[in-house]
Amino acid sequence: MKELSRRRFLAVSAATAAAVSAGPAMAKVGKSRTLKMRNLHTGERLSTAYWADGDYASSGLKQFNRLLRDHRANEVTRMDPKLFDIVYKLKEKLNYNGEVEIISGYRSPKTNAKLRAAGRGVARRSYHTRGMALDIRMPGVALSKLRQAALDLKAGGVGYYPKSNFVHVDTGPVRRW
Repeated sequence: MKELSRRRFLAVSAATAAAVSAGPAMAKVGKSRTLKMRNLHTGERLSTAYWADGDYASSGLKQFNRLLRDHRANEVTRMDPKLFDIVYKLKEKLNYNGEVEIISGYRSPKTNAKLRAAGRGVARRSYHTRGMALDIRMPGVALSKLRQAALDLKAGGVGYYPKSNFVHVDTGPVRRW
């Protein structure tokens, strides 16, 4: 029998640990992920899978892109699918099964400039203009609890707007305000 060197032992141990820890994560690969959302500006509702059979579902993503369009300009963009992962993880973390209310999804650069000029506290280079941000709330879930859950994910930016009753989440760098 060949003697096991320290280097080989460490490599085998690391590979074994990775395989064991990947087990539960890999089991979820094929799991369908469904979200229920309501756009508060248009009144439109959508409940569909954005993830199925181990990958993002293009049909579901297109439907969410439409729901989250700039309602002022009626412009649709491709939303970052990682946003839906954030919302899905928040839903699971908070054991929430209701509709996620959308205050703001995509904003065209023109709409963003108009809102900024009107003094609405809108960022010049907002992640909303890149399809990388959502302003949300979950009825029945305390806003402070939603904020904390989003911060705990460490998945992007988190803004807290208690006076306006929403939490901003985005897929940019991890930061808070």
